[in-house]
Amino acid sequence: MGASAVTRHLRDISSKSFVARKRELAGIASVTDAAGRGRGGALLVLGDAGIGKSTLIDEAAARLHGWRVLRATGVEFESELPYAALHQLCAPLLDHRAGLPAPQRRALDTVFGLHAGATPSPMLVGLAVLGLLSAASRRGPVICAIDDVQWIDAGSRQVLAFVSARVATDRIAMVFAARDAAPVPELGRLPALTVGALTDSEALTLLRYRTPLGPEAAIVQRVLSEAAGNPLALVEFARDAGPFGLPGDATAGTVERRFASRFLRLPAPTRAVLALAAAEPTGDLALLRRAMAIQGLDAADLAAAEDSGLVVAGPRVHFRHPLARSAVYRSSSARVRRRAHAALAAGTDATGDPDRRAWHQANAISGPDEETAAELERSAGRAQRRGGFAAGAAFFERAARLTPDRSRQARRLLAAARERLASGAPSLARELVDEAERLRPDQADRHAARLLRAMIDYHVTRSIPATIALIDAADGVGPDEVRETYLEAFASLMFSVDEPGRLRRLALHIRERVPRRQPPRPVDLLLQALVEQNLRPVDEAMPVMRRTVDAFRERARAPDADPWWMERASVLSVDLGDSDAMEEITDRQVELARAQGAYAILPHALRFQAVARTIVGRFADAELCIIEARAVDEAAGTSNLVGSDLMLAAWRGDAARFREIREKLRGWVGVNPTALHYANGVLCNGSGDHETALDALLLVRDQHRAGAYTVTAFHHELVEAAAYVGRPEEAKESAVWIGAVAQGNPNAWTTGAHLLACALLDQGLGAQDHYRSAISRFADSRMRVHYARARLLYGEWLRRVGRRTEARVELRAAHDLLATIGARGFAARAARELDALGEPTLVDDADPLAGLTARELLVARKVASGAGTKEVAALLFVSPRTIDAHLRNLYRKLGISSRRQLRELLR
Repeated sequence: MGASAVTRHLRDISSKSFVARKRELAGIASVTDAAGRGRGGALLVLGDAGIGKSTLIDEAAARLHGWRVLRATGVEFESELPYAALHQLCAPLLDHRAGLPAPQRRALDTVFGLHAGATPSPMLVGLAVLGLLSAASRRGPVICAIDDVQWIDAGSRQVLAFVSARVATDRIAMVFAARDAAPVPELGRLPALTVGALTDSEALTLLRYRTPLGPEAAIVQRVLSEAAGNPLALVEFARDAGPFGLPGDATAGTVERRFASRFLRLPAPTRAVLALAAAEPTGDLALLRRAMAIQGLDAADLAAAEDSGLVVAGPRVHFRHPLARSAVYRSSSARVRRRAHAALAAGTDATGDPDRRAWHQANAISGPDEETAAELERSAGRAQRRGGFAAGAAFFERAARLTPDRSRQARRLLAAARERLASGAPSLARELVDEAERLRPDQADRHAARLLRAMIDYHVTRSIPATIALIDAADGVGPDEVRETYLEAFASLMFSVDEPGRLRRLALHIRERVPRRQPPRPVDLLLQALVEQNLRPVDEAMPVMRRTVDAFRERARAPDADPWWMERASVLSVDLGDSDAMEEITDRQVELARAQGAYAILPHALRFQAVARTIVGRFADAELCIIEARAVDEAAGTSNLVGSDLMLAAWRGDAARFREIREKLRGWVGVNPTALHYANGVLCNGSGDHETALDALLLVRDQHRAGAYTVTAFHHELVEAAAYVGRPEEAKESAVWIGAVAQGNPNAWTTGAHLLACALLDQGLGAQDHYRSAISRFADSRMRVHYARARLLYGEWLRRVGRRTEARVELRAAHDLLATIGARGFAARAARELDALGEPTLVDDADPLAGLTARELLVARKVASGAGTKEVAALLFVSPRTIDAHLRNLYRKLGISSRRQLRELLR
C-alpha cells in the first residue's frame, strides 16, 4: 500500500473515534457557531499526546464550509525562534498589511524580518495581528487552529493570547491545542476542553476497523490494555499487528518508543532523510532536497521515507505526529544529528535566513567554535531588534556555550541574562549571572554582573532595600553607564517616606560620584536637575531645571525622540510653573509612545498627560487620558498607580470617587502619602473645609522639610487654607517658595500665583490690587481653573468687605466657569456665596453622556473629534468591529444615528 493510501486509511480509522467525541466536537462547534454570527471566541483543547486533539480540530475545521482556515503548529526544536509560529499563522494574510495603521505595519515588517526597524512591543504586534485577522474576517469567517501550543515560542504565545481576548465582535474563532495548560499560562483564562481517553468499548469499536488482529481475544486485550484508550496508540499498534499478535517491543513502552522502533528498522538512507526532516522544523521541501543532495541522497530515498508512514511530503514535509518527529530525532545518533544540521546549514540561504542557518551551524558542532559563536551573537542582535527577547537570550546563551575564551563567554552569558530579564524571566536571568560569575570574569564584568543581579532584584520587588542595593552596585560601573540606573533609583525613592532624608543623601552621592558630561544629553541634565533640586534652594536650582525642560522640549520635537523620562521633565516644568512646556512635553510623550509602540511607558505618559490637563482645567480631556491608560493596563495585564485619578476626583470635588480611590490605594507599595494629602487639600479647599485642608497640607509640608519628594503645587493650596482659617504664619514658607519661582521664571502662571498668595496674606485693603493683578495675569495664561479660582477668592473677599454688587459679578463669573470646567466642589462654593448675596444659581444636572460606559465615552469623544474607527480601535487595543459595536450602543443610548449628530451633541 502506498504512503498516501496508508495515510487516508489511518485517517479513516481515526475518524471512527468521532462517534465517541460528540461532546468534544460540540464544544468546538459552539465557538465556531458563535464566531460565524459575529461573536468570536477562543477555546483551549487539552489532552495527552496522541489522544486525538489535532484530528478533532481538523475534523471540526473540515465541517466549516466557506471559512478561511489558518494554521500554526509549535515545534519543540524551534521554540526559541522569535515569532516563528505567528509567521506560520499570518503568512497567508500579509497582503492585508497595507490596510493597517503605519505603526502596526512597521511592527509586522520588523518581527517577520521583512524590513529592519525599531523593536516593537508584543502589544503592538498583537494589535497588528488582530487587524490582519479582522480584515480577513470581513470577507468571511476565520478559524485559527494552533496546535502544540506548549512548543510555540514565547513571543507568538503572548501575541496570540492578546488577540484571543479581543475577537468577541469579529467572525474569528481561535482553537488552541496543548498537552497541558501549565506550560501555556498566557492562555489560562480561556475556557478549556479536555479530551480524555476512549472507554474500552469505544476503543474496541475503533480497533475492529483493523482486520489483521482477527478474533484473538488475548491479542485484542493486550492492545487495549497497552493503548489505554489512546487513539493514536490503537492505530499504531493495529497498523503492524498480524495474525500472531504484536511484535515483541510494541507493547514495551510509549507511542514515541513505538515510532522509534519503526524508525530504527528502516534502511540507513531512509533514516538519513528522516533525520534531516526531523532537524528542519519548517518542513521546507526545497531545503530538505538541497540538504539531501549534500549528503548524497536522492528522490528514491525521500519516497522511501514517505512510504514508512512517519512523514507526509506535500508542499511541505511534516511528520504524522509530533511524537514521530521527536522519536526520529532522539533515536538518531549524535553524529547523525550533527551531519543533518551541517547539511541543513549549508543548504540554508545565509542572506535570506541567517538566523536559522546559524542555529543549524551551532547544532552541527560538538565543541567550542568562536566563528559560530560570533554568528549566533549577531543573530541575538537581530532577535533583539525584532522584539524577541527570549530568542535573543537563547542565541546569546548558545553562543556562550560555544565560546572558547572564558572572559568572552562570561560577557555573553551576562548578555543572555539581560535578555532573560527583559523577557520577564528573572529567575533564569539570575541563574545565568551565577554561571557567568563562576567563570571568574575580569573586574569590569564582575561589576557588570553585580549591577545586573541588583537590577533583577529591583525589577522583582521594587522595594527600598532593592533600590539601595541597586545604588551600591552602580558604584562599581563607569559613570556614563549608570546615569539611567540612578534615575531609576530616584524614581523609586521619590515614593519613600519611611526615611525622607534618603533622597537627599542619594543626591549628594550622585553629585560626588558622577561627573558632569560635556556636552550634556537631556537625560544627563535631568539627573543634574534632580540632584540640584534636592540639595539647593529653589532659586539656585531653577537655572538647571530650566535648561533640562528646554532640552527635553527641543529633543521631543525630533521624529525619533525617545519617550522615556519625559514625564520627569514634565514634572520639572510644573515645578517651574511653565504650563506651555508641561502640556507640550506630556502630549509629545504620549504621541511618541503610541507611534513607537512603547506600551511599557504609554500608561504612565497618559496619566501624566491627565495630570497636566487637570492642572490647566481640561477635566474632560483628563478623563479620556485616564480611560485610555486603563485600556493599556488591561491589555498588558498590568496595574499602575492611580494618582491621576485621585487628583482629578479632588479637583472635580467628587468626594465619593476620591474616597473610593483612596481606599484602593490603602496599603499599596510605592504610593506617596504626600500626594494623597495634597489631593485631600484640594478637595477640602474646594468644599470650603479649610481646617481639614490645612491639616492635610501641613503633613505635606513636614515631609517636604524632611527631604521627601512632594507635589510642589501644595504650596498654593496651603496658602489659601492657612489664610482662610486665620493662621497666615503657617503659609509664610510657601509664599516665599511661590515668590522665588515667580522671580526665577516669571510668566502668567507663576506671577499670577505669587500675586494671589500676596492677596490672600494681605490683611488690609491693599489685597484688592493683588487680586486684580492676579486675575489679569491668569487671564493671559492657559490656566482656566486657576483664573476661575482667583475670581472666586476675589468675590469672597469683596463680600467680606461689604462690596456686594462687585462680589456678585466676580462670583457669578467664577461659578459659571468652574461649572463649565467641571470643578463641582469649587462651583458649589461659589453658589453658596451667591446664595448668601440673595442670588441663587440654577443647577442643570442633565448630562447626556452620563449613561455611557467609560469606553463608550472615550469612543464618543474621539469619534466626535474626527478620529477614524481604526485609530480608535488602536487606542483601545480592540478590533475595528468592536468600535463599531460601541458606536451602535452609544447611538442607541443617546438617541442619535450618525457621527454628525454625535459631533453636534458634544459640541
